[in-house]
Amino acid sequence: MQLSPRVMCDVTDSVATVVLSHRAKRNAMTAGMWRALPELLERLAADRQVRALVLVGDGATFCAGADISSLRAPDDGDEEAEGSPQQLSVRAEEALAAFPRPTLAAVRGYCVGGGSQLAAACDLRFAEEGALFGVTPAKLGIVYPSSSTRRLAALVGPAAAKYLLFSGELIDTERALRTGLVDEVLPQGQLDKRVAEFTRVLVSRSQLTQAAAKEFADGRTDRDAYWAEQARGSGDTAEGVTAFLERRTPHFGWNAPHR
Repeated sequence: MQLSPRVMCDVTDSVATVVLSHRAKRNAMTAGMWRALPELLERLAADRQVRALVLVGDGATFCAGADISSLRAPDDGDEEAEGSPQQLSVRAEEALAAFPRPTLAAVRGYCVGGGSQLAAACDLRFAEEGALFGVTPAKLGIVYPSSSTRRLAALVGPAAAKYLLFSGELIDTERALRTGLVDEVLPQGQLDKRVAEFTRVLVSRSQLTQAAAKEFADGRTDRDAYWAEQARGSGDTAEGVTAFLERRTPHFGWNAPHR
């Protein structure tokens, strides 16, 4: 029985795994899936046990883009009230980019259109050999959102972003790695193992360092005083230095204050 398109989530060992599930259309995003993602991310951001997030596709494909039928009409509700498909996708992308803990897209198969939009909004991208990436609005006569274009250009550089956007051509993992679209490429069958290993590393590190680094790397430069104050009161620095000297694993205690 074919399940309805949905966004699923599991939290295990402080890692939230968010699954894009629409197997009938290679996990293409419907309007309902776009709407569900920011709501889910908000709940996960409020869960202080979650220290990292992994975004994956259900089965052998990450995400083949937007469900084209949703470009003509939303899957439910009133379009004017709910927002256009592009507005919904940007809202989901921005919610993912703003998630306060490290995020990683684990990509196998197709990562195209809206799939690439979501992958680019993650902090890191690991891909399995054979994955294909593409940004395809030029095939449909769609104006790619300015925020998405800037994020793509910041990630791969203006020339590579123009290549992807102008042509709509798919690129393989070798080129994606060379341009900076992905951070690691894994042999077939090794992606899940590597992602599990790496997320274990992430959850063992200082959330204080990660949160500040994420803000600074994403271009926010007005909170040095805030982060200095957080560092002074966190105890993480003292714990990290002591653990290093004692040759043991540190146990960092800082957690982001409730917003």
